[in-house]
Amino acid sequence: MLERLELEAFLTLAEELHFGRTADRLGLTTSRISQTIRRLERRIGAALFERNSRKVTLTHVGKQLRDDLRPAYEQIAAGVAAASRGNVVPRVLMVGFSAPWCGNVIVRAAELFRRRYPGSVVSVEEIQLMDPLARMRAGIIDLQLTEFPIAEPDITTGPIIFSEPRALMVPADHDFARRNSVSLEDLADTTLVTLADASIPRYWMDYYFPRCTPSGRPIPQGPAVRFWPEVLVHVSQGVGVSTVAARAEQFHTRPGMAFVPFHDAPPIDYGLMWPTANRNPLLRPFIDTIRELASTEIASPAVPDSSADA
Repeated sequence: MLERLELEAFLTLAEELHFGRTADRLGLTTSRISQTIRRLERRIGAALFERNSRKVTLTHVGKQLRDDLRPAYEQIAAGVAAASRGNVVPRVLMVGFSAPWCGNVIVRAAELFRRRYPGSVVSVEEIQLMDPLARMRAGIIDLQLTEFPIAEPDITTGPIIFSEPRALMVPADHDFARRNSVSLEDLADTTLVTLADASIPRYWMDYYFPRCTPSGRPIPQGPAVRFWPEVLVHVSQGVGVSTVAARAEQFHTRPGMAFVPFHDAPPIDYGLMWPTANRNPLLRPFIDTIRELASTEIASPAVPDSSADA
């Protein structure tokens, strides 16, 4: 039988692939983690990790052991957490999403999670475009599926769940609407609807609402909005254009609007993030549930073709 420290050290290192972060999460020293892993490897008789000066990776044996141990460990951890509360207070996980297609993933994962962990409560809410981090930093949201990149010192980013090709949402009578595709350089020849709130990280704004093209040409900045429905109104009324995920066409099509795919824009990655200090016992099992769902059910739709290029 594995000792508790061996189990926790192994599974945490298998996730972090970094001895320092593993030690921080478990409140131990790096040397203690290293000693524990070496002792476990001697007991098993095989290396579980490959280490060098730059990275830590799982061996084939390590991957198999992780896959065998993780579900049972998470179920035990959740059961212990429930018992410690006497099952009087429901176990609650607050999960946010930034777009409808993200919400669909979260809702499906929540339904599967509730079946696996009876008594757990997964509360799901939409995170407003202009306020992507505040509710998490206020301690309200435990986990969020959102557009990357996110690089904040108090927020941990996890796996990318799925990626979407980009499109340009344009007025139906715009010259671009007659094309099969557009380029990032084309943004210099139109007006981009943008966001008004300076609290959004600048690097995030530059990625989705750029001020210049890759070659350095300035992009005309249009109305600065605070909510997503305002973007839809401005575009449909011919005021400007907006970059979006290609999947937005399935959710936001309306009269006076067209969606044209980019042929040179990087995809939009949707990933998980959570407060670094979060200790909710349901967090890790729910992340694993989303990853399992993503590997079997989530697929990006084909980008619809428009008519001939202008």
